[in-house]
Formats: sequence, structure tokens, C-alpha cells
Amino acid sequence: MVRPPTYLRFLYPGVVWNKPTNEKILYLTFDDGPTPEVTSSVLDHLSLHNAKATFFCIGENVKKHPTLYNRIKTEGHAIGNHTNTHPNSWKVKYDFYLKDVEEARKVIDSNLFRPPYGKLTPRTLFALRKKFRIIMWDVISCDFDDKVSAEQVEQNVVDYATNGSIIVFHDSVKAAPRMLEVLPAILKHYTELGFSF
Repeated sequence: MVRPPTYLRFLYPGVVWNKPTNEKILYLTFDDGPTPEVTSSVLDHLSLHNAKATFFCIGENVKKHPTLYNRIKTEGHAIGNHTNTHPNSWKVKYDFYLKDVEEARKVIDSNLFRPPYGKLTPRTLFALRKKFRIIMWDVISCDFDDKVSAEQVEQNVVDYATNGSIIVFHDSVKAAPRMLEVLPAILKHYTELGFSF
């Protein structure tokens, strides 16, 4: 499911799915880092195109790799909270989930939040909306799925991304073989079309 179904927008009120605009702007986002083997390469590619992105970081990874986390911020990218241990809100207790988010907040200073797997219970959504802007997406590249080829990951973005789209990639070891192959092509393609990031 490259684009979230319309009904989700009704189930998750007050959540940002895209940024409607007539301008040629795309919002690249990267979930699950920082990861030394991957995030550094992402930052290098972004720099080549003068592109900025939002990195939704996992607290545990920030604690392990503070220098890389600081590089993301120093190079002018936005940061978001992606929980501390990447729990699924549908599978853990409400109190545990909120504590996990708060633990990440100790090292991730941001009012942006993206739930792992894009899943929130109504109660958790209501609680987190008081503290965060919850950022979802309207295009997911599917780079995390090792059954999806790099070519298909690229096509997922090219077929669906339009002005104001929020696009999800992952700067994780699992996604890296597909994402790092595709990212330079995506940046080149949209730069040539006059888009900024």
C-alpha cells in the first residue's frame, strides 16, 4: 500500500499527511536511524542536491550514535521523535507506549512525532496530539520490504509523489540495499523537474 487509504485520514484526525501546495516541493523523511552504515550516506546524497529532509529518529539509536545525530542537526535537517524502542502502539499497553515516547524525548528535542508502523490507538493519538505534531505520509517507498526490488521502490515514489507529498524512506540496515540505490535517482529526477526538498 504505497498511498494510505482515504479512510485513515478520518480515523486519525489532526494528523499531517501532506503539505498541500502549488509549489514544486517534496518532503523527504527517513525513519529508524541514526544508523552509522546508512545515515551518513543519506546525508552525503542530500548534500549533493542541497536537499533537506526530516529524520524521525529512534531514541536508542540516538544514544548509541550521538555524533551522527548531531551531524543531522548541524547540516540543517529537521528531527522528529520515532519513539525510544520502536514499539507498535496496537500491541503494547498505553502507559508503556507513552513512557517510551517520553524516554526518546529526553534525547530528541522535537515537537514532531511519527508512530512506528504508522499505528496509533485512538487513546494514544489523543494523548500525543497534545504534545506533538503527528506527521504521517502520503507516499511510502516500501524500501523496508526485502521482497520489493529497488526498481519498484523508485517507481512507488515516481508514480505517486506530487507537490507537497511527504515521502517515507528508512535509514536502517534492512532498507539500505534498496533505499541507497534509489535515493540518488529520486533526488536527480525531481531536481531536474524543478522540485526542491
